[in-house]
Amino acid sequence: MRRTTLGITALLGFAGSASVVGYTTVARSADHLDSPAVIAEPAADINDQYSWMDGNNLVLAMTVFPAAVTGAKFSDKVQYVFHTSSGAAYGTTTSDVDIICTFDAAQVASCWAGTAAYVKGDASKPAGLASADGKFKVFAGLRADPFFFNLDGFKHTVATVESVAGTLVFDQAGCPALDAPTSALLRGQLQTSPDGGAAVDFFGPLNGLAIVVSIDKSLVNKGGAILSSWASTNRAP
Repeated sequence: MRRTTLGITALLGFAGSASVVGYTTVARSADHLDSPAVIAEPAADINDQYSWMDGNNLVLAMTVFPAAVTGAKFSDKVQYVFHTSSGAAYGTTTSDVDIICTFDAAQVASCWAGTAAYVKGDASKPAGLASADGKFKVFAGLRADPFFFNLDGFKHTVATVESVAGTLVFDQAGCPALDAPTSALLRGQLQTSPDGGAAVDFFGPLNGLAIVVSIDKSLVNKGGAILSSWASTNRAP
């Protein structure tokens, strides 16, 4: 099974537009295997979304298809969308730009960055796809799942909380009041294996399908320097 670390430093066209008009049944999640309906369509099941700045570029990554194997494919019936919104201050975004990718049965990708940029082709090669001016780059393919989760430690912590649930006092926000020793115990369990050893990443041996976009921030920050993002998969009814 191929396993390559998620990245976009070597990623690689222009003009075109698209929207999600006519697409419904949106799956919004970042949780690896959620409801039965989502699990039934793994190519539309979002694992996680990541975003960070790389110099002048905004990098967005979406992983789908939990525990994907070699040969797993993006759906040709789903739109994969990064939603971005920019503004001058937190909570006051005024400009939206959607970055949309679709795939045909042969896994040829078509990706739009609002109405400013467009790329089409095989995005699974290490170089990916790039617009003529290099401001919009897309990679799409099988990658190692980058999410770290100590599942056994989490289950151990849940069992501990459930064992004392009847004695906990909750505040108005629904948060339990914990003394310092109990808080330290739970933190330790989350950070270790149940036997006290090193935490084990449940997703370490697993892959997912990743869409990774690098885009010049000038294409998504028309509203201001504060930028928010989220991802969705949208299937035509």
